[in-house]
Amino acid sequence: MAELLTLKTFHDNRGSLTVLDRIIPFEVKRLFYIYGVDESSRGGHRHHETRQAAICIQGSCEIVNHNGEKQEMFLLDTPDKCLILEPRDWHIMQNFKPNTILLVLASTAFDPSDYIFEPYDA
Repeated sequence: MAELLTLKTFHDNRGSLTVLDRIIPFEVKRLFYIYGVDESSRGGHRHHETRQAAICIQGSCEIVNHNGEKQEMFLLDTPDKCLILEPRDWHIMQNFKPNTILLVLASTAFDPSDYIFEPYDA
């Protein structure tokens, strides 16, 4: 099941520093970020192997997740929230606010055969 983590963040008069040290529960093999999204939804899939960590480093978006048993909605609206998505987590990223940047860390390199596009039955 997807898990929302709070990232360690330090604040002072110079700004904020968020640290990704020993909190991502997998070795990162790929990074990508999504930005410039209009009213469209992104995602709409799950994976055979890939685990992901999603962090909205600017702006906000929602991730609707279904693991085959339960559906949940997660709001990523601060850069100290990190949503861990397991391979079985069928997810849609939606309601991107203007200027949003969603950073995703993945446990595997891109492989089109890793994607499963059919959603679970409701």
